[in-house]
Amino acid sequence: MELERAVGTYLRHVALERGLSEHTVAAYRRDLDVYVEWLRARGIVDAEAVTPELVADFGAERASAEPPPAASSLARMQSSVRGLHRFLVREGRAETDPSGRLRPPKTPRRLPKALTIAQVDDLLDAAGPAPGSEDASAAQPASVRDRALLELLYATGARVSEIVQLDVDDVAQGDLLRVRGKGDKERVVPVGSYARAALDAYLTRVRPALAAKGRATPRLFLGVRGAPLSRQSTWLIIQAAAEGAGLTAHVSPHTLRHSFATHLLQGGADVRVVQELLGHASVATTQIYTHVSVDALRDVYATSHPRAR
Repeated sequence: MELERAVGTYLRHVALERGLSEHTVAAYRRDLDVYVEWLRARGIVDAEAVTPELVADFGAERASAEPPPAASSLARMQSSVRGLHRFLVREGRAETDPSGRLRPPKTPRRLPKALTIAQVDDLLDAAGPAPGSEDASAAQPASVRDRALLELLYATGARVSEIVQLDVDDVAQGDLLRVRGKGDKERVVPVGSYARAALDAYLTRVRPALAAKGRATPRLFLGVRGAPLSRQSTWLIIQAAAEGAGLTAHVSPHTLRHSFATHLLQGGADVRVVQELLGHASVATTQIYTHVSVDALRDVYATSHPRAR
């Protein structure tokens, strides 16, 4: 099977049948475009002509590139190549899998960085005044929206892609939020009173005016021209709030997700409950957050054990 056609078939499979997100599919496409171009430069245009030696050479060459690629990027590249060839064998479009000996690099296990509760408070206040505060009545529409956006990210631990895809109907169930996660899997997450108040202020005071500026859309969060708010715009909103709060560390939408999980576990939440709230397929993914709370464990030990000091 011709390589470019094989890649197209594989990407349609992961998008439609496996339900991977547009972001993930786009990353697979970039990786496989590099792979196909590398093979074409060596006269290989058909999937059946790819040998284990070629795949190994490709992996070695990518690993020794200058500047050196991040281990996570290299692992994803190799995963894309393995996924393609396994798919072709499984579908009967190739007889053998030449990527069987390709081994991904070991990626360093990095603990997620979380903000303190005080830093989260500062970040939210920098985005916009809290509903019911003295400054709330005079708040600019954008700041009302931004406060609701950040409150919801922190209250639910949702991914930024999940938040920008929310419709108004998804938040119409009082203190519950319906989230569509990876693989188009749905989960229900509670929404605390602070986020609910910020959402209500946005929905009553700001969203109707924003919606009138653009085409009709059910999306919850809108930009200044009435179009659905993008992931990139959300990043900029958070970065502006972080700068306004005087936070020197890098702050992203995922920082709020990390903070959500860490603060829950520090507060005594069961790791499996946090797994459900985050939408993790495996509890092993969630357990990395338990290591972030090692300082809290040390403090409890120091104050509780009779021979700790």
